[in-house]
Amino acid sequence: MGDNDKRTFRKKLKGAELSAFFQYIREEPLTAEEIVFLCIGTDRSTGDALGPLVGTMLEEEGYPHVFGTLRQPLDASNMITRLKEIPPGKKVVAIDACIGQLTSVGCYQVSNQPIEPGKAVGMGLPGVGDFGVAAIVNSDGGNKYSILQSTSLYRVMEMAKEIVRAIRTALPLGEPAAEGQDSDER
Repeated sequence: MGDNDKRTFRKKLKGAELSAFFQYIREEPLTAEEIVFLCIGTDRSTGDALGPLVGTMLEEEGYPHVFGTLRQPLDASNMITRLKEIPPGKKVVAIDACIGQLTSVGCYQVSNQPIEPGKAVGMGLPGVGDFGVAAIVNSDGGNKYSILQSTSLYRVMEMAKEIVRAIRTALPLGEPAAEGQDSDER
């Protein structure tokens, strides 16, 4: 990320680094109004509630294109249908919870390519998003459904707040898109 590098990447970031990822998205150039946030997950599983929590917070902040909230989750049961509702011409940021290595819990896997929701539990859903944020909410091992069910709600809430803060910082509502850098600034 940086220097408007458009190569494909997948990086693990700490929460404090998330706003730089969203700033990278803004430099497309894009505004918050030109982005659809796909906040994937369900309110029926603590670990998988991260997406709907983020979606609810973004909706409450006034972000106009949010799919997946606590009131109306975007999950395996409705994803294929709801993806057809995405307005044409918008860039899509997919946000989902995932499990990973113990040393990565609390970090975020970010990418400028689609994420694969439900991959850890064998859902077989299509890749979604032009950009992706996968929040590593717990460590892998054993029954994945059980792990997501027993994930700390406090951790999930804190990570959801961290994502929303980063979006709010880098993609505030009503602001023009970032201008491309002059060649003199490189």
